[in-house]
Amino acid sequence: MNQGIEPYLLVSGILFAIGFAGVVLRRNIIVIFMCLEMMLSAANLTLVAFSRQYVTPLSTPDFQAHVLLFFIITVAAAEVAVGLAIIVALFRTRRSIDSDSVSSLKF
Repeated sequence: MNQGIEPYLLVSGILFAIGFAGVVLRRNIIVIFMCLEMMLSAANLTLVAFSRQYVTPLSTPDFQAHVLLFFIITVAAAEVAVGLAIIVALFRTRRSIDSDSVSSLKF
């Protein structure tokens, strides 16, 4: 049974909208960081959904987007490590992770 791409795009759109709303509305830096990761996951889901829909002339799915997905996940892991290090450094100096209290990156 082959289902269409629409359910995947719907879930991806909902995930992206929730992530965007979290980035815009929340003040906690960790929540903002998690919402950014949710938006990245929504983009990955869309990429894989479109790659599974496209079929090569040999009737096999095009797996080039899956390879790209692994690079995106690798970059996201590095982003998480650097982002959490910055959040920990900000908390140690300011004793707060509220985004309103952080107006510049000067210590």
